[in-house]
Amino acid sequence: MSSPALVHDGTAVLGRHLQRIRRAPAITVMTQTMPIVFLLFFGYVFGSALAMPGEDYRAFLVPGLMVATAANGIMTGMFQAAQDSHRGVMDRFRTMPMSRAAVPLGQALADLLTTAVGLVPLVLVGLAMGWRIDGGPLAALGAFGLLLLFRFATTWVGILLGLASRSEEAAGQLGGATFMLPLLSNAYIPTDGMPGWVRTIAEWNPISAVTTAVRDLFGNAEIPAGAAWPVAHPIAGSLAWSLALLVVFAPLAVRRYAGARPAR
Repeated sequence: MSSPALVHDGTAVLGRHLQRIRRAPAITVMTQTMPIVFLLFFGYVFGSALAMPGEDYRAFLVPGLMVATAANGIMTGMFQAAQDSHRGVMDRFRTMPMSRAAVPLGQALADLLTTAVGLVPLVLVGLAMGWRIDGGPLAALGAFGLLLLFRFATTWVGILLGLASRSEEAAGQLGGATFMLPLLSNAYIPTDGMPGWVRTIAEWNPISAVTTAVRDLFGNAEIPAGAAWPVAHPIAGSLAWSLALLVVFAPLAVRRYAGARPAR
């Protein structure tokens, strides 16, 4: 189908997902409020156990939690795609004369919009806890742009996994496991104190590159010395990881939606 058809159909699917979120907001509310809970818990409990003073750790932590929120696109994308697939919604979409890319694209765009709105309370709570944006307005806009690009990319990963899942329960269990990904990164703690092989794995985790780039653009932390390439060049590393995820997973998700049937 043509690009105008994709835009028209994608907008229709986007509206459907936004109405779905409005009518059943529980999952969205949970995924958007959990970072605030983690910020309060880590900022006031774990912060006292680290070498950084409390306010410095909270300034370090807020960007990490923003990136962890972006990475949760895998979980939400997986759950929503699996739900639509196994409840027959996507079967009905396949019978309609509409662009095959419009259905996953509409879901990804709806998730992107809700994430952008959900970042607002996290930013406000972070500011109330002492975090500040010291990098200037243009750099801050760049940081938020990287966050949303990474969220958009991880959502496509989740959509593909959700379409490939054997059941909603399996998708939910696998999606819950994605909470582990930020733990093996620099989102919550610096990597320079990790054992060598663990630090290497953590710094090649895409979350670490995006977290370092966001901290650098917000003016919250310096780029660590001796880091792996994605962390040593965080903006380039963030763009490379995000674009790689989009290039690989978006076409695979569209193909899976167009040709696959839900597993029974």
